Amino acid sequence: MTINSGLFTSKKDDWETPTDLFNVLNKKFKFDLDACASDDNHKLDNYYTAESNALINDWDGNVFVNPPYGRNISMFIKKTYDEIKRDNNRIIVMLVLARTDTKYWHEFIQNKAVIKFLKGRLKFEINGVPADAAPFPSALVIYGI
Repeated sequence: MTINSGLFTSKKDDWETPTDLFNVLNKKFKFDLDACASDDNHKLDNYYTAESNALINDWDGNVFVNPPYGRNISMFIKKTYDEIKRDNNRIIVMLVLARTDTKYWHEFIQNKAVIKFLKGRLKFEINGVPADAAPFPSALVIYGI
């Protein structure tokens, strides 16, 4: 078995959302915006890339967020929390590392959202193709329900 070393490097922080998971979530929540995507991996026609910067723009409608998992993840989690406070008449769903020991988890997630821990390890995608299982647990954080 060959292991994709890209899944284990700290240089990688953009984990492409598994299409099957996104489709299930989108069917339920009918997303209007993919807030953290790239031109290669966006799941909706309306999306923000690193260049268009979701952190400085308002988000409208129901939003899906799979933030970069690097050192700046807390900024995206805070932005998500701020966005639901700005307009709580919608749904925002984040796919994040299940890092319950972090400061951002306790400030912006715990007791502020519905949390669904995902069983096992997700197989994120690379160019739409499922890769090896992630080296970390994941959770869905759902605001607005």
